[in-house]
Formats: sequence, C-alpha cells, structure tokens
Amino acid sequence: MTNLTESQCDLTILEQIEKDPDTTQASLAAQLGVAVGTINWHLKRLISKGYVKAKRAERRKLRYLITPDGIALRAHLTVDYIQSSFSMYRLVRQRMLDVLELARFKNYNKVQLIGEGDVAEICRLTCLEQGVEVVNDSNAPRLIIKGLKVFFDGELEPEINDNPSQ
Repeated sequence: MTNLTESQCDLTILEQIEKDPDTTQASLAAQLGVAVGTINWHLKRLISKGYVKAKRAERRKLRYLITPDGIALRAHLTVDYIQSSFSMYRLVRQRMLDVLELARFKNYNKVQLIGEGDVAEICRLTCLEQGVEVVNDSNAPRLIIKGLKVFFDGELEPEINDNPSQ
C-alpha cells in the first residue's frame, strides 16, 4: 500500500486510531507499508491541525485520540474515497464496455484477460455481465489491462504526434 495519497493515509490513520487508540506508529507503518517516519509526519500534521490529540499513556507510550474535528475529517475523507472509487469503477467499466463492443463487432464471444488487481476484476465482472466468456485459451483474443486502460493485444493506443511536420 505504499502508493497511498495523503488523504488515503490520513483516512487509514484516523480509522486505525479510532479502532485502537493505543496503536503505535510502528504498527500503523506496518499496516500502511510505509516508514515510521512517514507515520510520524502524518500524525504530527494531524495533531497540529487539531484532528488528533496525543496523550502520554506510559513513559514512552502515547495514546492517540480523535477530536470532533478529526471525526468530521474522517467522515469527509471516507465520502471522498467512496466517490473516487465509484468514479474509477465507472471509468473502467465504460472502457471495458467499449472494448467488448469492438469484440462483438469482430464476432468474439470469448476473451482472455491479461492483468490483475481491482481493474482486472471489474473487467472480469463486466465480461460476465455482458455474456462474454473469460477463457484461458491462446486462440481467444487477449485483452490487456494496463493501469485503468484495456486494449486488444497488438492494438495499443497509437502515439499522438503533436508535431504534424514529423
């Protein structure tokens, strides 16, 4: 999870503190897959903005508490996360529908999906919904998933030449 945005990191920290106020910076770092220093920086920033309070629980142990403003921030970040997730889902699904329309035009009713992760799962579900069988057959056309894009094998987007004189 090292590719988290600042908002995603803040949201995860706030959620973990809410679940366990005695959580440590080391355990937060392990959960997020980032350095302890990164967690320290985020916590100091959240504390300075009034979203989190730190109280000494033991000599070297801190207890983190979310303030009312922190609860409001967590709610706001959660809504933003859900909205961006649905936007990403709709974008990938529409791209897959466009590719499947092309596949149907070429009389394909079976495809191979090359890719993994959430985007590939959205593509797989879209295939199922559209009645296109996902197979592991070298004779079936390959749909390659790169980032948030889906391409027919060998038909990657052409490079756009901004200089027509070349």
